[in-house]
Amino acid sequence: MNRRRGPAFWCLAAFFGLFVLFLYGPTLTILVLSFQGPSGGLTFPMNGVSLHWFGNLFEKQMVGDFAGSLRRSMILGVAAMLVTVVASFMAGLAFRTRFRGSTIVFYLAIASLIVPSILISLGIGLLFRVLGWEAAWYSSAFGAHLTWTLPFGLLIMFAVFNRFDRRYEEAARDLGATSWQTIRHVVIPILLPSLIGVGLFGFTLSYDEFSRSLYTSGTFNTLPLEIYGMTTNVTTPVLYALGTVTTGVSFLVIGIALVSVIVLRRRRARHGSDAGKAA
Repeated sequence: MNRRRGPAFWCLAAFFGLFVLFLYGPTLTILVLSFQGPSGGLTFPMNGVSLHWFGNLFEKQMVGDFAGSLRRSMILGVAAMLVTVVASFMAGLAFRTRFRGSTIVFYLAIASLIVPSILISLGIGLLFRVLGWEAAWYSSAFGAHLTWTLPFGLLIMFAVFNRFDRRYEEAARDLGATSWQTIRHVVIPILLPSLIGVGLFGFTLSYDEFSRSLYTSGTFNTLPLEIYGMTTNVTTPVLYALGTVTTGVSFLVIGIALVSVIVLRRRRARHGSDAGKAA
């Protein structure tokens, strides 16, 4: 029996369509304009179609260091991802058992989420200046990014561990496994898809972060800072080409994470069916 959809459904559908258009329309526009011809400009209509601006992207520029800023953001993102995954996992293990001061430690760990990002960046930059240390993307900016990625990683891992069945660990110990063997062969394989998700989240948060890099990156810009500087100096579609490349990198990272999770689930399902047949 077909039910007639009311006005509320069509209003929600129209709202969702406008939301998708607002979200992805600018990205699609940048994607199209990045394929302008050598004499193309920043607006429609397009003047030819070519890959000229992608080739120009990594050439020596009068303004901007695209290749260097991309490399720095990638290194910074991977470093923040690794530290976030390891620290969040260890914290998740630790907070399964209440200890004295655990509530205070928890709120201190996530307090940076409610502090404006620009204030954290300014505070870290001033602290390095007072201590006589040189602010750089690999030191002060790295610490600033961790104040953003770690709290999210902690919250995700706490939620994951709240759903984790500790009887798997008890069974492993009953079979003679040590604490390290239990974590390595039982806990980590079960939580691996969640750890991949935390890593993906940590990488994207660091890779796209602007405010916490503003006063902490030092002499060399990260990619968001470089793009911001380009908006006032670059008047060619090379800016769009850079946006297309960075968007492609983001989707590539997301794709790798999703494929990894799918492969892990299929492998787990295959092992489960093999174990059932053996039983």
